[in-house]
Amino acid sequence: MNSQPSASTKVLLCTAAIVVVLAGIKSASTIVVPFLLSVFIAVACNPLVTKAAQYRVPRLLSVILVILLIVIFGFMLTGLVGQSLNEFSESMPDYKQQLSEQFQWLVGQLAQFNIHVDREQLLSYLDPGIAMNMASNLLTSVGAVMTNFLLILLTVVFMLFEAESIPKKVHVALDDPDMKTKQIDKFLSSVKDYLAIKTLVSLATGVLAGFLLYLLDVNHYMLWGTLAFLLNYVPNIGSMIAAIPPVLLALVQHGVGVAGATAAVFVVINTVMGNIVEPRLMGRGMGLSTLVVFLSLIFWGWLLGTVGMLLSVPLTMIVKIALESTQGGRWFALLLSDEQSTDATIQKMRQES
Repeated sequence: MNSQPSASTKVLLCTAAIVVVLAGIKSASTIVVPFLLSVFIAVACNPLVTKAAQYRVPRLLSVILVILLIVIFGFMLTGLVGQSLNEFSESMPDYKQQLSEQFQWLVGQLAQFNIHVDREQLLSYLDPGIAMNMASNLLTSVGAVMTNFLLILLTVVFMLFEAESIPKKVHVALDDPDMKTKQIDKFLSSVKDYLAIKTLVSLATGVLAGFLLYLLDVNHYMLWGTLAFLLNYVPNIGSMIAAIPPVLLALVQHGVGVAGATAAVFVVINTVMGNIVEPRLMGRGMGLSTLVVFLSLIFWGWLLGTVGMLLSVPLTMIVKIALESTQGGRWFALLLSDEQSTDATIQKMRQES
């Protein structure tokens, strides 16, 4: 009698296990989210500590300097963005009213071309205030998570001190004490490089967006720069979402010309950063299809809330890198890949065969 479970039984058991794990993560999101943020910050900052070690700076001193940098930057950003967010929230009713008037002008222009649209019906379907409300709610939600700033900061400190020994622990935990399996090192190195480079590119994107919006005299430029920094972790979709509120605000403040210039600023920044700088630094593109990016945004947002949406692509990339590092998971990693990565994988398989 065959005692081995059938393939359908294995699939059913695996699916049930995944559902139980996801339900546990969702119910414990108040703990999981600060932990994930701590891991994200620690991995992004670890290259600074490693670089300092090359100049024979003691690890204790380098960790303290990095933490001080995080604290100073965090308090400065919180103060500036918090003030801007409050002013923006207070002015929201006026902005909505002015946007409604702009839509009325648009309806009048369409009527000249015999395109008759009901303004009230158009506003009910395309309420421009929704985009501004979403931006405000997103930043407020992130601020609410950062109320655990002290807990996150302490976790980051301990993670940075333990960073050197983590690869060795992972090898031992996976029954490879002699460190013969290079796939583990490749996985850890890929995750570290991806998060560090993505953070650097996102920071440059936010600074450039904020500075150029300042030159265009768009109100709350610090707010929109921060939004561009956060949403740059979500490629393709994130850049479009980050551009909508400042473009609408520029339309209210200065009219169509400045609104068009604002849209052009975001297009140029994201084209340069996303298609030139980032692939050059990483040596390859994101490797995720647009559909997977969108679905991961929905999935991680449902599982972990607002922070899950911001970290959706980094988390999916970590899953993809982990799958690529195992023989049995490469087929699923291939399903997550974009067309360019798929073609490269097929070409590599043909060369190996």
